[in-house]
Amino acid sequence: MHEVSPALHTAEVVHWIALVVMAIVYTMRIRWLLSFKLAKDKSAPGNPAQSNKERGARHSLFNVAMPWSMESTRNPKGFVFYLSFVLFHLGVVAGIILAFVSTIAPDFLRIPVVGWTVMTLIVGALLVSLYRIGRRTLRPLMRLISTPDDYFSLIMLTVWFAVGAATQAYLMGIWGVTNGVFQIVYLYLTSFFLLYVPFSKISHYLYYPFTRTYIGRALGHRGSYPVVRS
Repeated sequence: MHEVSPALHTAEVVHWIALVVMAIVYTMRIRWLLSFKLAKDKSAPGNPAQSNKERGARHSLFNVAMPWSMESTRNPKGFVFYLSFVLFHLGVVAGIILAFVSTIAPDFLRIPVVGWTVMTLIVGALLVSLYRIGRRTLRPLMRLISTPDDYFSLIMLTVWFAVGAATQAYLMGIWGVTNGVFQIVYLYLTSFFLLYVPFSKISHYLYYPFTRTYIGRALGHRGSYPVVRS
């Protein structure tokens, strides 16, 4: 067991309580989603030799990992934006790992290859989030479709990444960061997100497998997905 200060211990307790609350809310939402019965597609199979419901659902579900199949990545600018999307979400994963592992096995995060990987992903995501704030603020079209929740979530994530980078620097003993308050603040920020995310637009990832599966089944049944390219 690693020794922790009373303040850090309190932050850890709050953090795990927030996780339990988030799990309860998500369980209720998933149960609600599963309560709906899928409607049967009344149209005849479009092209069984080319596709079907199962193939369409699989392709749709894993489409995010196949940039070559996306219309938006067929030009260099679109592909760069896709890479920033990947880096941003890998940074989120690294931040979640940092939050939980730092409470139970902080020495693991001090292993150079692990620590620098986490640090690189979080700093990379921080830079992407700063770019996204500028893009959402300066582009008229983005301002038009943005809601207060979009701005608040993105700004809070940016702060979360910045404090996460400082926390990882503290755990690794680099960059002259010696104040353990960063870890405490980071845990409280993570706790806030655990409670806030289920009620915000950030929870879109919970619906992703359901929506992608449903649309993939429908389009696959009609033979129009995956798209056949000459």
